[in-house]
Amino acid sequence: MTGRRRQSRSPNPLVAAAASALIPGLGQWLAGDRKKARTLFIIDVAALAVLLFFFHDKVSILTAFVRPTSMALLMVVNIVLLGYRIWAADDAYRSASTSEPSMSRVAALTAVVALGAFLLMPHVVFGYYDLVQYSLITTVFDSDEASATTTTSVAAGGDTSQNGVAQDSTTSSTTTTIVEQTPWDDLDRLNILLLGGDFGVGRTGIRTDTMITVSIDPKTGEAAMFQVPRNWTYAPLPDGMGIWDCNCYPELINELWIQGEQHPEAFQGPGEPPENAVKGAISEFLGIPIHYYALVNLDGFVDIIDAIGGVDMYVPQKIVDDEYPLLDGTMTQLVIEAGQQHMNGEEALAYARTRHSDSDYFRMSRQRCVLEAAMEQTDPTSLILNFGKFADVIKTTTTTDIPVDLLPRLVELLPSVDIDEVVSVRFIPPEYHLKYRDDGKPGRIANIDLVHEHVQLVIDDPELAKIQLDLQESEECPTAPDA
Repeated sequence: MTGRRRQSRSPNPLVAAAASALIPGLGQWLAGDRKKARTLFIIDVAALAVLLFFFHDKVSILTAFVRPTSMALLMVVNIVLLGYRIWAADDAYRSASTSEPSMSRVAALTAVVALGAFLLMPHVVFGYYDLVQYSLITTVFDSDEASATTTTSVAAGGDTSQNGVAQDSTTSSTTTTIVEQTPWDDLDRLNILLLGGDFGVGRTGIRTDTMITVSIDPKTGEAAMFQVPRNWTYAPLPDGMGIWDCNCYPELINELWIQGEQHPEAFQGPGEPPENAVKGAISEFLGIPIHYYALVNLDGFVDIIDAIGGVDMYVPQKIVDDEYPLLDGTMTQLVIEAGQQHMNGEEALAYARTRHSDSDYFRMSRQRCVLEAAMEQTDPTSLILNFGKFADVIKTTTTTDIPVDLLPRLVELLPSVDIDEVVSVRFIPPEYHLKYRDDGKPGRIANIDLVHEHVQLVIDDPELAKIQLDLQESEECPTAPDA
């Protein structure tokens, strides 16, 4: 009689199995096996507590997803949890089974297939994202141990010359050395150079038309962006670099990556010659060490913007460029109407890249605004749904020397950075113009000493820099006027 009463109280075995597939132990409870159910509930709570302990906030989750060892461990956990759910579902099914079938064979088969999909799907999806993320971080980022390879500027007194131009004795010169540092515990600033590379049809090598250095105080989170235009010439180089008598690169600074490829012996250092060349020149130009860099080419920019669902931009005035170069090398007329626009990847690239309707310096502002819009408007849902494509784009179009084991530290640093308070400086004429070239070729020579002075002001006192350099309003991205 007892067995019959227990069987009469038992739910459909598939219902019990589904219940334990959802929460291991629930099916056993419904089937009347309360002792086993309590044991499984204790295991469930303990597992949940462990997960919450390690993933208690957004930062802890993000740091886990940029650490290869964590991704590998999560894959193991994913497989173990799948096995646990399958066992619990099977045990609940057996506990609730009766001698007589409660449904037709077809219905039972359909239910089993549905239950199997219910069991497998979340683990398959998680496993896919885990593998994609693991491949992304181990492919793009440097596998070396985290150590900042810097170019450090050291002030020296006495008469010096700047780009072949005589200076007074009160100015300082820079001598660059390569030093090894541990990640930024001992750094006053962490400086990362962001490069936009224009490969271009018919071009040899990469031209870094976008050069933005992000400088962060690791202790306070204060951050600044220093943008160097592509058309400065006679950019200073570190001692021992280059093949030119001026101890500088006499041509347009955006061509230095190509020089590193063509003259690797002239740009020795901790990284590849092209990155040594660009990092060294920007370090000397700004007067601060460059610890890491990241380079994205134009094709990647288009796909990345598309992968996040596009960006909304306010265009303050109509842009017309009769000779806009497409990525395939052909020319076309570009027209971007004034007003609020939702831009896909190609449209955002055109807006950030065109310069014939105004100048390189307006283009620099547009580039920064597009980057800010992309960061602020990234839709998590679109990013997740397109994550595989997004990861493939980054792997094929991004180059960096940031070590993979440094990524968790970067993630931990980001919450302390207030995007709205970032000080942005563009080193453009006429303020930073020293002189034109003596040989009549295009390009200007920058006032490097003034650049160094203003970079140091921004680092030492950002609020004072906003006032003295008039950065509060001039650096804000345009927004639609109130209706």
